[in-house]
Amino acid sequence: MLTPFHLAYHVTDLDEARAFYGGVLGCREGRSTESWVDFDFFGHQISLHRGEPFRTTDTGRVGDHMVPMPHLGLVLLLPDWQSLADRLTAAGVDFVLPPQVRFQGRPGEQWTMFFRDPSGNPIEVKGFAAMESVFNG
Repeated sequence: MLTPFHLAYHVTDLDEARAFYGGVLGCREGRSTESWVDFDFFGHQISLHRGEPFRTTDTGRVGDHMVPMPHLGLVLLLPDWQSLADRLTAAGVDFVLPPQVRFQGRPGEQWTMFFRDPSGNPIEVKGFAAMESVFNG
């Protein structure tokens, strides 16, 4: 069993963050104050603090696409990934890289999508048929 990570970063508006992380992504809200809020980010703890988001540049290469670096990410089993992709699409999220498969039929086959939260923080979500494939192939 993997242990949860903790990541804290800035958002510009806590109400927008609550609507996105809680409403769109479906993350359960945890503790909060007037300047930060915690979420259960698919079994991991993120702490969103009011402030200036980190600077990113489109310098990461995914196939023929350039994606924002740095970014945070998440790995899900494929059915959960597809459910999240459907939820994000239905919510009208503007994808940096729309849901798609990479390395199809080859070792390391994975589904991926990139999007930004309302503060511009980039998030990648990968989907694998089996968690054993995450670090192998």
